[in-house]
Amino acid sequence: MQTYGNPDVTYGWWAGNAGVTNKSGKFIAAHIAHTGLIAFAAGGSTLWELARYNPEIPMGHQSSIFLAHLASIGIGFDEAGAWTGAGVASIAIVHLVLSMVYGAGGLLHSVLFVGDMQDSEVPQARKFKLEWDNPDNQTFILGHHLLFFGVACIWFVEWARIHGIYDPAIGAVRQVEYNLNLTNIWNHQFDFLAIDSLEDVLGGHAFLAFLEITGGAFHIATKQVGEYTKFKGAGLLSAEAILSFSCAGLGWMAVVAAFWCAQNTTVYPEAWYGEALILKFGIAPYWIDSVDLSGGPAFFGHTTRAALANVHYYFGFFFLQGHLWHALRAMGFDFKRILKEPLPAQLYE
Repeated sequence: MQTYGNPDVTYGWWAGNAGVTNKSGKFIAAHIAHTGLIAFAAGGSTLWELARYNPEIPMGHQSSIFLAHLASIGIGFDEAGAWTGAGVASIAIVHLVLSMVYGAGGLLHSVLFVGDMQDSEVPQARKFKLEWDNPDNQTFILGHHLLFFGVACIWFVEWARIHGIYDPAIGAVRQVEYNLNLTNIWNHQFDFLAIDSLEDVLGGHAFLAFLEITGGAFHIATKQVGEYTKFKGAGLLSAEAILSFSCAGLGWMAVVAAFWCAQNTTVYPEAWYGEALILKFGIAPYWIDSVDLSGGPAFFGHTTRAALANVHYYFGFFFLQGHLWHALRAMGFDFKRILKEPLPAQLYE
């Protein structure tokens, strides 16, 4: 992390990243514990939404975000094809159980296992040490992340092909074969908000799976090509810089998801998320419902779609601000100097 030349720099208890910056074992512990928190939130929120769900009111008008996601991938339907919530409680409980497993794993890596992987007795584990300014080390770790992303895409494609997902065009769950048409995939980069074919959606995920697994294998197997120059990040690549890259990726994905959720009714069916939204501009862009739910039972008087889109957008906005903050710090900018430096003389004239 940026120390501005201070060899004895200390961080407050709230600066959690500082405690794991150069300790890969602790870094893994934090990752696992964070996964446990996510699993707990998913399981607990799903049970809460299921307990308050009213079958007489459209799901999209009840701000049931977790139920809507499960219904979209074909979970919770009976043999007649009607949504009943069948199996949803079991999925929630599995998440709660997994959260305990992840929590235990986080504690084990934090308390019992080595704090730095380069001190491990397992040769393979030592490869996952953290050398922030070493591109070979960073791309090796990046490659493994890409492999997991690719496997997740394959899981989704195969789930849709074998089990089936909800198709709003027919109002039922059906099996979907992916359409691996590279021309369509390229064109949908520019019109993804209006995509209305589940086959094309799955084709894009199949292509991503190939791209991510191929890229992952490439990053794991190869080393830095040529001289490590400033153009490739020499002198800039650091823990803070990589944190800024991560914030940028998360922020961009959140903003794209917000726009897609707000307008697309194929991937986000009206039956589960509510009607498409209207984009408004105030201090910042925001979406409002196209139907009036002010007197209804919806949580905070909004549809599921409105809650999901706006929360994604504002989280994305703040992630991008975090990206700029950490990127500038990685480049050596000291924000504390803003308060220390005198104001320009022109401001007093």
